[in-house]
Amino acid sequence: MSGIDFEVVELGDADAVEVGERAPDFTRPLVDDEFWEDVSLSDLVAEGPVVLVFTTMDGAFPSTYMWNAIRDRGWGTEGGPAAEATVVGLSISTPYEHKTLVRERGMDYRLFADPSNAVAESYGIVNDLDGMEGVTEPRPAVFAIDSNQVVQYAWFASEWPDFPDYDEVEAALEDL
Repeated sequence: MSGIDFEVVELGDADAVEVGERAPDFTRPLVDDEFWEDVSLSDLVAEGPVVLVFTTMDGAFPSTYMWNAIRDRGWGTEGGPAAEATVVGLSISTPYEHKTLVRERGMDYRLFADPSNAVAESYGIVNDLDGMEGVTEPRPAVFAIDSNQVVQYAWFASEWPDFPDYDEVEAALEDL
């Protein structure tokens, strides 16, 4: 492929949470463009289905690309895919970085801040960053979680960069 100025890297095997398994619970700061507060996944699930989107750190092109696609497709909005679900993101970025991303991208989504990457570890989707000893981030991933906190759809990247098949995800979201 000419014009690509980066290498595609195989990420290897992952021990990701699978469809039918209970989604691991966690509590982290949940950020919008104005403020953040500690919220647990179980709190969100108590209100209805959740689409949990793991992305690379804010500012990296995979994160920007994914959130632009999700925003443009209207996930979790009236008339859009998974209109009844809460769509939230999660990355290693800080609440301050998330506020900037949400504002700059005009997003109506909230993002969990998990600088320790412990949530990605519990979901089995950690990616070791090349050349940075001890620094990890989540692989891009999408988990559709029903109101019983059971995973109904799971996708995670197998290479970097990698993006979900948005049409496939949306078809799965119809069943939430």
